[in-house]
Amino acid sequence: MIPVILSGGSGSRLWPLSRKQFPKQFLALTGEHTLFQQTLERLVFEGMDAPIVVCNKDHRFIVNEQLAARKLECQRILMEPFGRNTAPAVALTAMMLVNEGRDELMLVLPADHVIDDQKALQRALALATVAAERGEMVLFGVPATRPETGYGYIKSTNDSLLPEGVSRVQQFVEKPDEKRAVEFVKSGGYFWNSGMFLFRASRFLEELKKHDPDIYDTCVLTLERSEQTADTVTFDDATFACCPDNSIDYAVMEKTQRACVVPLSAGWSDVGCWASLWAVNDKDANGNVSKGDVVIQDSRNCMVHGNGKLVSVIGLDNIVVVETKDAMMIAHKDKVQGVKQMVNTLNEQGRSETQNHCEVYRPWGSYDSVDMGGRFQVKHISVKPGACLSLQMHHHRAEHWIVVSGTAEVTCDENVFLLTENQSTYIPIASVHRLRNPGKIPLEIIEVQSGSYLGEDDIERFEDIYGRSTPVERGVSVKTIAQ
Repeated sequence: MIPVILSGGSGSRLWPLSRKQFPKQFLALTGEHTLFQQTLERLVFEGMDAPIVVCNKDHRFIVNEQLAARKLECQRILMEPFGRNTAPAVALTAMMLVNEGRDELMLVLPADHVIDDQKALQRALALATVAAERGEMVLFGVPATRPETGYGYIKSTNDSLLPEGVSRVQQFVEKPDEKRAVEFVKSGGYFWNSGMFLFRASRFLEELKKHDPDIYDTCVLTLERSEQTADTVTFDDATFACCPDNSIDYAVMEKTQRACVVPLSAGWSDVGCWASLWAVNDKDANGNVSKGDVVIQDSRNCMVHGNGKLVSVIGLDNIVVVETKDAMMIAHKDKVQGVKQMVNTLNEQGRSETQNHCEVYRPWGSYDSVDMGGRFQVKHISVKPGACLSLQMHHHRAEHWIVVSGTAEVTCDENVFLLTENQSTYIPIASVHRLRNPGKIPLEIIEVQSGSYLGEDDIERFEDIYGRSTPVERGVSVKTIAQ
């Protein structure tokens, strides 16, 4: 059995913590480790192969770092240039396996869900394996125990041809209103759609070819034109762009006659919104969940998340308060599904707060935007041992670098020299320059940019060991991104 971990989502309903360039699966929201790390760790047991991870190519280095941090193994990373939903991602993975003569069972899992009961998960997997080995397409359904309007539902029916404990999918139901959700729970036989699946690779491709040939044919061409190595597959941008955007549910599971449900009672949550995150976290005597420097007075059932500043709340009920360095979000807990629409509105306004945090992670380390004005920018830059930024030039701005700690190897035109703590250097306009950390501890510097133009297109990159191209994004400094 091969786990296929889908890690391409943006988690917009958990904004402002979750951002496009650092989405919720890479955040430690329910414990010490991230949701992505927790997902992989629960799959380390006998009979389970090392996973395949499907992610956005911009997140490849985050994936590698989070794997290394927990000493987790991954047999391959498949990289999408942009999202096309779950059906194409799974199709390309299945095609890759079949092409390599590997027709194993594929356990498809989102990277950002919570499952508390490991033994219950393994029992469900054992039952699902029996069905999948008979050619069935298994969907793990969470028994609907409360009227939840944020989940899709599945209605099941008995089928004597299926193994005991497995039922046939009768109907998929979109996210219901409160009244219908209450009816579903009362009537029984309904499950929440977990978005977790088990099927053989060849079975999925057979059903996809029958029910959505456009996705099938486009994925065949995409894989043929993709760049493949022993560790990675980079999907061809131009071909993948032609692929229809569709989910496994719509493309296959709602149309096939082989869909069945295995119950999963394992403390599952998709952590899809702030109310869901409140539900899975430990609470105080008044039902409040808090993280960070938070003081709560005369308040009940609130979620308060601080990220640096002191956050104090008084006299609130069922309110979510989330503070980050560059944004604050306050919502009634019953209205948090509207956060996604708020993110859409901010995107329409060209706001950068939906894309990146002030602290932005890069393959070589990270940078934190400290201050910005009409003719200057100030950043705190941290470079990992042995890492370096790209060799680049700017036409309209100069830079001052001040070493706070560690050792910096600086390239400035034909000169290469070292700087240590409290030393500084000046990078003139149009100088070809690079910053590298030759030491064994992180390099911390303060960078001050100054000039007549600090815009996104003032960069010319000559070399980059990470194979990145110069991006152009409205409202974001190219230097900021390129670093």
